[in-house]
Amino acid sequence: MDNYVNQILYYWEGKPLEGAKTIIQKYGYPHEATMSRLIWYNNGPWKRTIIHRDTVPHNFPTPHLDFLEQTIDYRVPVNLFDDVAAFDGSVYLDRTKGEASATCHKEAMNLLSLNLLSDIVTGKLDVQGAKMFYAQTAYMFSEYNISSPYTEGLLFPKQFNTADPGIIYFK
Repeated sequence: MDNYVNQILYYWEGKPLEGAKTIIQKYGYPHEATMSRLIWYNNGPWKRTIIHRDTVPHNFPTPHLDFLEQTIDYRVPVNLFDDVAAFDGSVYLDRTKGEASATCHKEAMNLLSLNLLSDIVTGKLDVQGAKMFYAQTAYMFSEYNISSPYTEGLLFPKQFNTADPGIIYFK
C-alpha cells in the first residue's frame, strides 16, 4: 500500500500533500487510496479521516483551504441543525448515519470545531459564543502555537448508536 500511496502523492501538491504526509506520519498509511483522496477508518478518535486532494476555500475565521475531513458518531437533535450550520459551514451532520464531520486544514481545528459543536448541542455555548471562542482559539493556535484542550482531543464521551434511520410511513 505504501508504494501505491506514494505514487498517488506524486501528483498532489501544496497543503493537501503536506497534510497527507502529516496524517500518514501520525496514523500510518490509509486503508483506501484513490487519485483524489486518502481514507483511514477508526484512527485515533475518528470514525473516518479523509484527505481530499482538491481543496475548498473557507474564510472562517481567516482564509484557508479545507481538505482534511474527520468524522465521529454524534447525534444532534434536529432542532439544532440550523445552529450548527450557522456556527461553521465546514461542520457537516448526517442525521441518518448519526455522524458529525468537520473539514479544515489541520486536525486540531477539526477537534476544535467538533468540541464546539458539542458545546452548542449541550447548551454550554450559543452560536455566537462558539464562533468567538473558535476564532480566538484558532488565532492563538496558528499565530503563537498555543494549544487548548479544545484542540488536543475530544472533550466529550464517545457516542454509540447515533444513527437515525427515520420512521417508516409505508410498508
